[in-house]
Amino acid sequence: MLQELRMCRFMQAYEGYRRKELDCEEAGLMLGMSERQFRRLRDRYIEEGAAGIVDRRLGKASARGVPVRDIAWVVEEYRTKYPGFTAKHFHEKMQKDARFGWGYTWTKTVLQKHGLLVKAPRRGAHRKKRQRRPLPGMMLHQDGSTHDWLGTGVKLDLIVTMDDPLRQRQRGECEQRDLFGVSGGAGGHAQHIAGTD
Repeated sequence: MLQELRMCRFMQAYEGYRRKELDCEEAGLMLGMSERQFRRLRDRYIEEGAAGIVDRRLGKASARGVPVRDIAWVVEEYRTKYPGFTAKHFHEKMQKDARFGWGYTWTKTVLQKHGLLVKAPRRGAHRKKRQRRPLPGMMLHQDGSTHDWLGTGVKLDLIVTMDDPLRQRQRGECEQRDLFGVSGGAGGHAQHIAGTD
């Protein structure tokens, strides 16, 4: 399927190039490759036809891949010497061995592929969108920050209160901190800014 899609996309770009609607650079951009790579594919297509643009890497073992015997050795070490270890603990033990030079993620993936480790259940999204509260006042968000808000040289705390269902500012006020660094609150020097009290 991937080869057919690649072939189809190349043919669209090549036809655009042939009709002089695209130059090599634009055709390469359309395919997500450099101008030079497009020219190489174009030349191979002209010389060899459709067989020239087949991705020759597919179906071949990676030259940078870990040898099969080393994968078998890692799997056998886990099965015989370290059964039940977590991926992290096993990886730490293996790193002490002079022969072992692969990363933690590789180790964990190999053990999972061979059924020796179970994938952890996927955790939920960090910030899930929650339902808004149905009535005003059920959940209020309050935030504050210190700054020279009025441009008078005096630093004030701007305290803003937002209501959850309305998503609008309920109250905002600037308060001057007292001697102990605590904002004045109801009894302090407060200047009301805006809101729908």
